Amino acid sequence: MGDFSRTELRRMQDLSQRVAVARPELVNGDATVGELAWVWGMGYDTYGSSWRRRLWFDDDRVAAWGWARLPYRIPRGDGTFRETKAAELVWQTDSDRPELIDEVLDWYDEVAGGVERTLTVQVADARARERVQAHGFAFDDKDGGDDGHWLQSNERDLVEVPDPVLPEGFRFVTADDLSAAGVVEAHRDAWPNSQFSEAGLERVRGTWPYRGDLHVLVEAPDGTLAASAIIWLDEVTRTAEFEPVGTHVDFRRRGLGSALQLHGMHRAKAAGAERMMVACLGAPAHPSARGLYYGVGFREFTRDLPYVKTVG
Repeated sequence: MGDFSRTELRRMQDLSQRVAVARPELVNGDATVGELAWVWGMGYDTYGSSWRRRLWFDDDRVAAWGWARLPYRIPRGDGTFRETKAAELVWQTDSDRPELIDEVLDWYDEVAGGVERTLTVQVADARARERVQAHGFAFDDKDGGDDGHWLQSNERDLVEVPDPVLPEGFRFVTADDLSAAGVVEAHRDAWPNSQFSEAGLERVRGTWPYRGDLHVLVEAPDGTLAASAIIWLDEVTRTAEFEPVGTHVDFRRRGLGSALQLHGMHRAKAAGAERMMVACLGAPAHPSARGLYYGVGFREFTRDLPYVKTVG
């Protein structure tokens, strides 16, 4: 694999940032500034051996990149395994260099070898859909259907943001106020199957554009960290992104997620953001997260179209 460094990641983020300025609807799923930072930092130690990547340059700037995640089998603490048998591509090309799509897809075919290959395309990217299909990928009717697991990206402006309301005794804190162990525990209490660790948190904290004052949490009266969210602020586009957002399994349906998002939006606005983004499952069969975000003013901006290339 070689060392997948923060320098490489920052170059990938720079391209996504430039596309977001020119054609934000063409930023691919998982290719946003915040998503790249979170997935790389959180997953490097656990999944890094299954990652491959390549960057294409135009002079000294990245014009395209591909991040292939190959099949893996990772042991969980309970003796079971987290595994996938298909390869997944996260990718981005400069909106002015669509011809590089073919080079990215050729490279993906090469590194994925003889396994099933998946990727996503944004619904507005007609050129990418055409090239993906020409390379033998077909729309994934199962994953892309009404009960599939495709993602939609949601946005809202920050002109008027309601004040958050917490239940009595709860309060907002930031990651700067807490120990690393406490921050990791808050995440794992929201996602019990997560393998997020203190080493992963250290990587996340050292990855641009992480800010501890924009890593917000809700503390319950008994000291339990009941909800958490990281806000990734892109000062160039004046856009902030929630990734991830989660509530402790024992504290759900109390309005904590909504209050935390409103609080986070106020902090993002104070830091210079004018627009907020968040992704969620978009299929009609999975309404809960979408309803949470719609309840605080988000609306769909774009969506993923999943494609698959079978083998054999």
